[in-house]
Amino acid sequence: KILYRNRRCPTVVAPSFPTVGSSSSHAPSTMRPLTEDETRTVFEKLAKFIGKNIKTLVDPPNNDDPYCFRVQKDRVYYVTESRMRMGLSVARGSLASIGTCLGKFTHGGNFHVHITALEVLAPLATYKIWIKSSSEMSFLYGNHVLKAGLGRITENTPANQGVVVFNMADLPMGFGMTARSTVDCRKANPTDIVVLNQADIGLYLRDEDRNPASAL
Repeated sequence: KILYRNRRCPTVVAPSFPTVGSSSSHAPSTMRPLTEDETRTVFEKLAKFIGKNIKTLVDPPNNDDPYCFRVQKDRVYYVTESRMRMGLSVARGSLASIGTCLGKFTHGGNFHVHITALEVLAPLATYKIWIKSSSEMSFLYGNHVLKAGLGRITENTPANQGVVVFNMADLPMGFGMTARSTVDCRKANPTDIVVLNQADIGLYLRDEDRNPASAL
């Protein structure tokens, strides 16, 4: 079903395209469907944060405009098919971004989730943590979450689990990986790291000059 949607959603430009990390990446950009291997890599990484909700991501309920995934300049975009078709009118090399950028493939073929994916991950996250207001600024400067700054955590959260980080007002702040399980967090010292910061909304300002939002 997933691959069927990737194939039936129209390609923006010519069928020939550079592979990830190839020397032809300097050619005008081509937006294309994900290959089977790329789809598996992306879904495995997203599943670390949203688990079985990956099905909801692919096929949102009560939605008449199906979503699909596209790659451009090694970046993966999550976009509705109607908007995808609108991209057909954009000249080759002129389309900078479309839909939501979920992340980017590295030269080695790994997939790195970007902060721009937060709006997609937050409502579907399986495990969540909430940080105290006194720790918000530290987190937004790229620091990890300490036990002293932990407000709440989803019950039975394991260690090395992808989590979305919220403030106490339920505003998504970023995401990361747990360094300790829920049980271990209760026994941790105030200065112990409980969540490793992988991305936070402070990146929009910290990397503003180097990386515009569409290219994060």
